[in-house]
Parts: sequence; C-alpha cells; structure tokens
Amino acid sequence: MSPDPVSLPPTLPSPDATADCAAALGRCLTPGDVVLLDGPVGAGKSHFARALIQSLQDEPEDVPSPTFTLVQSYDTVRGPVWHCDLYRMSGPDELIELGLLEAFDDAICLIEWPDRLGDLAPADALCITLTPDPDLPDCRHLRISASGDSWTSRLTGLAA
Repeated sequence: MSPDPVSLPPTLPSPDATADCAAALGRCLTPGDVVLLDGPVGAGKSHFARALIQSLQDEPEDVPSPTFTLVQSYDTVRGPVWHCDLYRMSGPDELIELGLLEAFDDAICLIEWPDRLGDLAPADALCITLTPDPDLPDCRHLRISASGDSWTSRLTGLAA
C-alpha cells in the first residue's frame, strides 16, 4: 500500500475544512508514521485526529478523545492507528508502560501534546500545529514541519 502525495492548506476556515485536511493527510499515512498534533487547548487537535481516524475506517465509528484513557486504538484500512493524548502524562516512564515506543514502529500514531514525549519523540515525525484565529472562531491556521526525509516525497505542499 503505497502512500499518496498530499498538499495541505495553511488556513482551515471551518471545522469541515479541518476534517477534509485531516482526511487528505490520512490517505498518505502508513504504519510507522508518527503525527505530532500541537497547539493550545481548543485548537482542534482532537477534531483533526477524529476526522483522520474516521476517514480511514470502513464504517466510521465514534472516536472519543483519549484524554482520560490516554490511548485509543483503531483498526483501519491503512493499518492500526493509535490516538494518544499525553496531556496528563508526567514522565517518560509512563509512555514506555503504555507501549507507545513499540507502536511508533507498528502503527500510525497520532500524538496530542507531543511536548510530553521529550527525548522519546521519534526522529522521523510530522508535526501539525493548529492555531485558532483570534478573529474567526471556526478558523484554524495550520503549520507543518517534518523531521525526516520520508515526509518530503509524500507532502507536496508543506504549509509554512
């Protein structure tokens, strides 16, 4: 299953546009990919992850935020997906106990609050930063950065 190239817009004017962007990214992901979802509370990280996961399911199901469970896993057409919310994590030992490091190799991992990873963050990850627009409540600004060469061939239009 070879990933398709994708171009992501720098401005997402609505929740539907955010969901469409997430689905476009989902089409280029494969197991072993790590997507770090960064941004303040209310930036749309969970909405982005939920839309991405649902776009990869044969029958879209409820995708709750893993704020309290820490991790939710899903079987999808592109392989297993782990959705992690690390907000309540206090240190790297807890991440190891979750099995997250193994998931980095075997699953598509969507990580909210990636700063909690510290030195455990994978070298080859895609960072999506969502920032709410102060003047337009439904609008989000998207910034993308990749920390590995594998993303260059798949992401044809990285937002600045």
